[in-house]
Amino acid sequence: MTALLAVTPPAAAEQIDVWERIRRGFAIPDLQTKLAADRTRWYAGQADYFDRMSQRASLYLFHIVEEVEKRGMPTELALLPFVESAMQPEAVSSAKAAGLWQFIPSTGKFYSLEQNLWHDQRRDVVESTRAALDYLQKLHRDFGDWHLALAAYNWGEGAVGRAIARNKQQRKPTSYTDLRMPRETQHYVPKLQAIKNIVRDPAQYGITLPAIRNEPYFVALTKQRDIDVTTAARLAEMPIAEFLALNPSFNRPLIIGAAQPSILLPAERAETFRGNLAAYEATGQPLASWTAHVLKQGETLAQVAQKADISEAKLREANRIPPRYRLAPGSIILVPRDETMEDDIAVKHVSASFALVPESANMRQITYKVRRGETLHSVARRWNVRPDEITAWNNLRSPSLFHGQRLTLTVLRAPAKKPAARGTLRPASARAAAKPSASKSQTKTATSSTRGAPGNPRAKPPTSARP
Repeated sequence: MTALLAVTPPAAAEQIDVWERIRRGFAIPDLQTKLAADRTRWYAGQADYFDRMSQRASLYLFHIVEEVEKRGMPTELALLPFVESAMQPEAVSSAKAAGLWQFIPSTGKFYSLEQNLWHDQRRDVVESTRAALDYLQKLHRDFGDWHLALAAYNWGEGAVGRAIARNKQQRKPTSYTDLRMPRETQHYVPKLQAIKNIVRDPAQYGITLPAIRNEPYFVALTKQRDIDVTTAARLAEMPIAEFLALNPSFNRPLIIGAAQPSILLPAERAETFRGNLAAYEATGQPLASWTAHVLKQGETLAQVAQKADISEAKLREANRIPPRYRLAPGSIILVPRDETMEDDIAVKHVSASFALVPESANMRQITYKVRRGETLHSVARRWNVRPDEITAWNNLRSPSLFHGQRLTLTVLRAPAKKPAARGTLRPASARAAAKPSASKSQTKTATSSTRGAPGNPRAKPPTSARP
């Protein structure tokens, strides 16, 4: 059974496109700084890159603008995903932030974005937009200024609050341009200003924006039965890549009906989907080719794969189990569904357990910061792992790495150092170096600092600023 939720554009006295609608809603004071001018020149000089972002935005912008305007918020905020994710809902940062609006896991949970085995609403176009606007409204209430609210969205409200308090203590102004901020945040609001400048007058910067009609691009369908992602795309007569561009939140090749998921489809494809679905169901063929299996104590993936008549590699791929990892007992995995299975996955499995553990107790997970000039292959050689393993662990879409990029690696633990034998004499130079300094004036005390206030759901470690 499928329910269709239609979205109707507001009545308008004149025909305008989404870009013009955004221009008419600009309400944040312009940031007139050298950094804003520099970022504007940079984007204007990357016409191909800007065009790719804008083409991707054509799927989502109408919905985002609708939601922004419903709340009476400045339409500049509809452009923020250009800065956050380059309008890529499947984007994942080195800090594990995901989606158009780049929520880290804890912030997503704070703003009611479900993250489970089956889907991650941080990547859901509709739900992540709702959560981002909720958070931005909260930040604007806290600071009373959109530039400060945007800085807090990037840096964390605790960090911005402390920067303001520090300036007050030093009797300095407390506006956005007066605060000391990390490099990433210094560039953050200027990037949004740069996008705004180009959207306001693209011809001035030699940019051609793609036409985006002022009407819904997609509609939402709710599914109550399990269905394969590939089957859903085929019934909508869409290439799988186009289907996933609207539905990037699904973590598995199966969409489970027990979770009452919404499927987004281009508006002109909705009736096609419904007609094909009715015809397909009339044949009695199952919509899903996968079902759930609870991993038993002592059971291995190889054993499950053999029973299910599937290769272990394909089983790992379907369940996103990375190399050098296995599943803990009690974990729920997808296995091929045979013809005798009629029931869909039960509601009790919606919040299924899925625990990854290293295959060897001698393995550990580290975060590695890429050095200048390093490549995927050189990092793999350095840590004695394979390039394809690094790609899988980090969901890399390109083999290219950049300086400062943070990678998650699973590597062998360093062997424990053997204690020196008793009675072993060390060289005199080593003994001298080991002696503590007698001068207290030379003693240094280490201090620690944290970014963002305790409990701030979006605070994240700074990453190297990229235009």
